[in-house]
Amino acid sequence: MKSSKRRRLLHEKLPPSFLSTLLSSPDNCSHPGQTCPPSMATPLTDQEKRKQISIRGIVGVENVAELKKGFNRHLHFTLVKDRNIATPRDYYFALAHTVRDHLVGRWIRTQQFYYEADPKENVCSFLFHSFAAALHFLQRVYYLSLEFYMGRTLQNTMINLGLQNACDEAIYQLGLDMEELEEMEEDAGLGNGGLGRLAACFLDSMATLGLAAYGYGIRYEYGIFNQKIRDGWQVEEADDWLRHGNPWEKARPEYMLPVHFYGRVEETRDGSKWVDTQVILAMPYDTPIPGYMNNTVNTMRLWSARAPNDFNLRDFNVGDYIQAVLGRNLAENISRVLYPNDNFFEGKELRLKQEYFVVAATLQDIIRRFKTTKKGTPGRTSFESFPDKVAIQLNDTHPAMAIPELMRIFVDIEKLDWDTAWDLTKRTFAYTNHTVLPEALERWPVQLLETLLPRHLQIIYQINQVHLDRIAALFPKDMNKLRKMSLIEEDGCKRVNMAHLCIVGSHAVNGVAEIHSNIIKTEVFRDFSELEPDKFQNKTNGITPRRWLLLCNPGLAELIAEVIGEDYVKDLSQLEKLNDFVDNAAFIRDVSKVKQDNKVKFSQYLEKEYRVRINPSSMFDVHVKRIHEYKRQLLNCLHVIAMYNKIRQNPTAPFVPRTVIIGGKAAPGYHMAKMIIKLITAVADVVNNDPVVGNKLKVIFLENYRVSLAEKVIPATDLSEQISTAGTEASGTGNMKFMLNGALTIGTMDGANVEMAEEAGEENLFIFGMRVEDVAEMDKKGYDAMSYYKKIPELKQVMDQITSGFFSPRNPELFKDLTNMLLHHDRFKVFADFEDYMKCQEKVSKLYQNQNEWTKMVIKNIAATGKFSSDRTITEYATKVWGVEPTNLKIPPPSEPREAIEETARALKKM
Repeated sequence: MKSSKRRRLLHEKLPPSFLSTLLSSPDNCSHPGQTCPPSMATPLTDQEKRKQISIRGIVGVENVAELKKGFNRHLHFTLVKDRNIATPRDYYFALAHTVRDHLVGRWIRTQQFYYEADPKENVCSFLFHSFAAALHFLQRVYYLSLEFYMGRTLQNTMINLGLQNACDEAIYQLGLDMEELEEMEEDAGLGNGGLGRLAACFLDSMATLGLAAYGYGIRYEYGIFNQKIRDGWQVEEADDWLRHGNPWEKARPEYMLPVHFYGRVEETRDGSKWVDTQVILAMPYDTPIPGYMNNTVNTMRLWSARAPNDFNLRDFNVGDYIQAVLGRNLAENISRVLYPNDNFFEGKELRLKQEYFVVAATLQDIIRRFKTTKKGTPGRTSFESFPDKVAIQLNDTHPAMAIPELMRIFVDIEKLDWDTAWDLTKRTFAYTNHTVLPEALERWPVQLLETLLPRHLQIIYQINQVHLDRIAALFPKDMNKLRKMSLIEEDGCKRVNMAHLCIVGSHAVNGVAEIHSNIIKTEVFRDFSELEPDKFQNKTNGITPRRWLLLCNPGLAELIAEVIGEDYVKDLSQLEKLNDFVDNAAFIRDVSKVKQDNKVKFSQYLEKEYRVRINPSSMFDVHVKRIHEYKRQLLNCLHVIAMYNKIRQNPTAPFVPRTVIIGGKAAPGYHMAKMIIKLITAVADVVNNDPVVGNKLKVIFLENYRVSLAEKVIPATDLSEQISTAGTEASGTGNMKFMLNGALTIGTMDGANVEMAEEAGEENLFIFGMRVEDVAEMDKKGYDAMSYYKKIPELKQVMDQITSGFFSPRNPELFKDLTNMLLHHDRFKVFADFEDYMKCQEKVSKLYQNQNEWTKMVIKNIAATGKFSSDRTITEYATKVWGVEPTNLKIPPPSEPREAIEETARALKKM
């Protein structure tokens, strides 16, 4: 029987008398008939009682016994297994269903509470606005995203319900290992990277803040591909994450909805009609999203495509049954696979189908919910209050078709006049921009839209006409401004600019870091910003501390709780209290020990997975994110080669040992990104097998980087690499996760790094390289990579090694494309920052030699992470975009009668 490190941590917190009480309980036997040790229980002192309560939940004898009974019940009755034939995966499913039991009552109760908090429809419009702040539950928030990078659910749910310690103890008493069971869970990889993970963090925060919020997306049958590294090359394998089933979702066939494609538009006396369409059904699957310790459980609804029963029946009627079934499969391809592209637009018809599919189904669902009122009262027929009851946030341009779709519903189906419909639509939608890279901005060909969604193209044209008429009136004869601000681009292939559609059709537009928001206001969307400056806002991204501290780094989470209390979990700004402990020798020692323990654990993982012996005392220098030229993994790789050369030139010289860890996936069609991976793995092969280097330098490329792997590597990291070219990274959230977990940042003044430096003090980060204004100046003068190559000896040596085939002796020309790009057409100016990066890395090594000073800087960074909680981000969205107020209100638990719900709802309305 194994004992996980997490459970050992638990037992260090619990007094012996409490443990003996647990072990002596007759309900705690692992098998029937087993003899339990005699009771040695003694009453708990007040101090012992305080110790048994932690941010991971209370361990009570009755909790543990109940969880064990639930586990055995599900093993027998849900999985139809016993302990003789059950596999570790069966045990995981039994535990997941047991934990899910604790979710269901809260999930239903949350929906009851939202239902009870809904007002009577006869309240006048004035009152809706007057009480908007107090009656925040009355407005529902809908977060539309094509990606939700959820990762694993089990441990996060146990933490948010306060069950983790009790579950750890129950599983231990059952003779099983909790960490082994957690590893059986598949990552829900329904996202490419930062955008999808941000959406997942936001769902957690919305539930924790008590907002009536829903996440809407697609239930991809295959998520982001599994990355295998074979002979140094990335190979993609399908991520069949549903092959064993998903215990966390609930299918809702009763809410299945039709979605239309193709067809034609017919003009009638009653208005435009979209006819002769192909119908696909959208089947919803609901996943519970628990808030932290507040009994709120919100819903993420993901749509799956289904063919209607009569699909291609004419083929079946003439005997071609096989063709009929194949046709059904083609229809269902809409939700088959997540497009594995990050910061790159690919105008494929299937992708546009996915984007329209999710918004068409979602808007029908939203309007159904809007029209539904309490039993016995008539449903809503007036849409006057729609924006007061419904807030829709568009996560990038992927769900942009929601704007013409809502107009189609209002005008064609609900028969509102155009001006009223447009006013309601603009007041309902808000848009978040996530990138400034031109290749990432969506521009759909008009011809494709005309075929697939003919009525929507008409509506877009009409929106554009009204918009351009306004511009022409404000700026007469300025044809250039009309061209730049049009929704339709006419250069070459006629295309619809989806970012422009989102801006025109929304009441609020935001970037995701101060520097990014300024760039979209002053450069990318300057004309729109000058026209409507109040529309543009900043909402700096954040991360949920529940997953990115409590879950992944329990040792640090508990240590912080011991010195400042537990309230920081829901109010991360309280971490600033750690500034009082920067010079506390005991706290410095404890923080350093937690980091070292995490490094030892991750070293063991690396040695097992990669068969490379890691020095856990070396500096863990980590660069994990999607592989892309602008993220500049190449700059890191050039530095690794330079360090290797330094060791080779003088093996006896002092050198601070480093383990350089790089990980991330390249889009399957992105040749340069795949070449970057190949170069990193080729360099790793040389460095790791050179006896002169020994344990001074190791290079690891992390295969298949994903959420669950991030949870392992981030707590063990000493140095976080955030080295994108200034002005290219919108925000970054990995930088925040590393900062919260006690890593120091080496980075450019880009994205959220700028605000991290403001919060912690620039002297507490390792900042290097060009600023945004320097990059702009260089763009004007022209970037000459060869001049840097000629004047920096270390850089020339590194490039000559790569070019000559030093790292690819069997194929000296292998990296020709990479070296040619770096020397002649590098958009992201790697060489321009190389020298400053090298000098900054020397400062890093120097400070690392003084572990006391290093750890002091770590504590200062952790103390400054309060701003980067997704709770703060969502609070800003709620109050400044959606017009609602978060609450600390705790919904009555399922154990209380239904009347408690009604009473709480009444109390809320009186606030």
